[in-house]
Amino acid sequence: MTFEEILPRLKAGEKIIREGWPGAELYVKIVGESEVDGERLNPYFLINVEGEGYTMFTPTVCDLLAADWKIVE
Repeated sequence: MTFEEILPRLKAGEKIIREGWPGAELYVKIVGESEVDGERLNPYFLINVEGEGYTMFTPTVCDLLAADWKIVE
């Protein structure tokens, strides 16, 4: 799937991954709008990496143009 095709599924709460990644990456998910210290926190992407846990994720141009995205069950 392309990023454009998978983005609505990501926004709906599903977890996604690229088939072309080497394997330590478990999934990407979106964290919805929230609040921290009384201030609005905009939605953001997190990636779960085996042995490292979660970190912020920003798709690269290659990620945005890739057609190997899939849903993680």
